[in-house]
Amino acid sequence: MQSQRERREVRPRAGWTVMGKGVAGPSALEVGKILVLFLCLFPSVSLQCKILKCNSEFWASTSSSGPEEEFCTALRAYNNCVRRTARTCRGDLAYHSAQHGIEDLMSQHNCSKEGPTTQPRARTPAPPPPPQLQPDSQERSDGPEQCHYERSLPRHSSPPNYTHCGFFGDPHLRTFSDDFQTCKVEGAWPLIHNKYLSVQVTNTPVVPGSSATATSKLTIIFKNFQECVDQKMYHAETDELPAAFADGSKNGGDRHGANTLRIVEKVPGQHVEIHARYIGTTIVVRQVGRYLTFAVRMPEEVVNSVEDRDNQDLYLCLHGCPANQRIDFRTFRDRAVEGHGQVNSRTGSQSHGFTYQAAMAKCKERLPVEDLYFQSCVFDLLSSGDINFTMAAYYAFEDVKMLHSNKDKYHIFEKDAFGSNAAPRGSDMFSLVLNCLAMLLWIECCWVHL
Repeated sequence: MQSQRERREVRPRAGWTVMGKGVAGPSALEVGKILVLFLCLFPSVSLQCKILKCNSEFWASTSSSGPEEEFCTALRAYNNCVRRTARTCRGDLAYHSAQHGIEDLMSQHNCSKEGPTTQPRARTPAPPPPPQLQPDSQERSDGPEQCHYERSLPRHSSPPNYTHCGFFGDPHLRTFSDDFQTCKVEGAWPLIHNKYLSVQVTNTPVVPGSSATATSKLTIIFKNFQECVDQKMYHAETDELPAAFADGSKNGGDRHGANTLRIVEKVPGQHVEIHARYIGTTIVVRQVGRYLTFAVRMPEEVVNSVEDRDNQDLYLCLHGCPANQRIDFRTFRDRAVEGHGQVNSRTGSQSHGFTYQAAMAKCKERLPVEDLYFQSCVFDLLSSGDINFTMAAYYAFEDVKMLHSNKDKYHIFEKDAFGSNAAPRGSDMFSLVLNCLAMLLWIECCWVHL
């Protein structure tokens, strides 16, 4: 992007070691936000102690402005909640970070440790803004030119090329370059990492004893950017698809272009969209059944704005899954056909009611075209027996129609996907042969001179 779009320099503090540098904000309130990030990325902490519950209740109770006395009351309640976790959390860094964060906030807001400590959720929430205020909100979003991606581009430049990445099901990946892969990728994996945002998913086993996995957690970090947005973190997991960022806000903070980053809840608990207009990006997060799906529309320029080109190979949306994590579903499908569909997992155990023909019929109800979205649906039904994966594939394709810029590329077919993958392998083999011949000639020349 243009040089004026370079994001503001910040001092690294708490870090996301896999996906990029962490940052600390200029105020004591950033301590709590960093704590949220730490807890989301280290789930063992939240499983062993309840510090996350204390933290989320406090930020929920202070998401809207109010009298200083109410903030101090909520802060004392937060302090009491943290104290109650001392036995189970004393050995955790998050617990000690919370303690120091509370001390900073009390000092900053001149709060006394003595006083009322009503539970944060007992506060009467501020009423939602009336509909007639929406034009004012939109007016505020018309901030500096650099907070609107297309407006910030040079005049007479060609329109930006928008790309799409999707991640869904057991799990299937469509990369920014329209490669379609089925992968194992159990555990935490980064999908996107560039100058402006980072996305990480956590995949957990679907069926005990099988290598079938699906996404149960998703974390997105929007990095602070000039006058447009503060750093924001969004975290979702199974049965928790919030309509707000981790700090309780729904936009990019207090800067002039804050509303160029906002969250829109389409279906409570099922469908959330995040619009980041300052980088021309739209993200769709869904919960289908027990698992999450992810889809994004992003300008090619933003996709390629990587910070460290030497460490980009693991970012799945950019380069796909590592070779040792990919699954050739054709082999699995052929085994299912030969065994009359009596396979359920990638280990070949008994099915849970789906033959190959039954899986095809079920997927055909939602996906009439036999493209790779249809094939992924069939694969997921056979490998997991979970009928919700039918809808996961269906919504993934609906997101393609909404986000992909080229309608001729909505569908990806098996012959195109595997045909395009075969060419590089042939090219690599040709290069290898040439290198071997060159080496033989070099050795022969050396031998002659000897």
